[in-house]
Amino acid sequence: MSAERIGAIVYDGADPADDPRWRLSGARTQAEYGRWCPHCCGMACLHMALDHRDGHAPPLLELLRGCRDYGGYVEDDDGQIKGLIYAPFADYVRAEHGMPADVHPHLAVDELPGLLADGHLVIASVHKEIRRPEAPAPGRGGHLVLITGHDHGLLHLHNPSGHTPDARRARLPIEVFAPFFAGRGIALSMRRVQPDHVAR
Repeated sequence: MSAERIGAIVYDGADPADDPRWRLSGARTQAEYGRWCPHCCGMACLHMALDHRDGHAPPLLELLRGCRDYGGYVEDDDGQIKGLIYAPFADYVRAEHGMPADVHPHLAVDELPGLLADGHLVIASVHKEIRRPEAPAPGRGGHLVLITGHDHGLLHLHNPSGHTPDARRARLPIEVFAPFFAGRGIALSMRRVQPDHVAR
């Protein structure tokens, strides 16, 4: 919730729970916030998409709890958190928020401009170090960003874990983005459909 703390968290080992704005997340306790916020990149992308469409969005942890009810996050016997799991996330988004969501398990980077031109926002799986694109990509996937537009060979993306203003709202050439991209994502349509709530 405090973007200015991201650099200290991701590079200096600061405690994510030590955030004076934690209550704004919708967490019930500071401990809940600290445990779940490192897993909230997908929920932050959804929050941005809903805010773009509707002008408002539920708090981050409220979204996460709703998605978890659909199986978008699971905890194993050791308490390890697994997620975001795409298919149940898409079910949640369609059923509870009336936002069509299509999972793309195999998504070529050159397909992104077409999805954006068709009115979608795209949640894309990238390596977290896309926040420092001037360095070689150390891998692909593991983190989610929201791609919001494309022009003149540049992808516009909002990175929930960007450690600087430029990293949070980046414009990257497709060829720079590609080595960080895992080739999968979720296309969110900005048209509204009737939510189909499912008892959980």
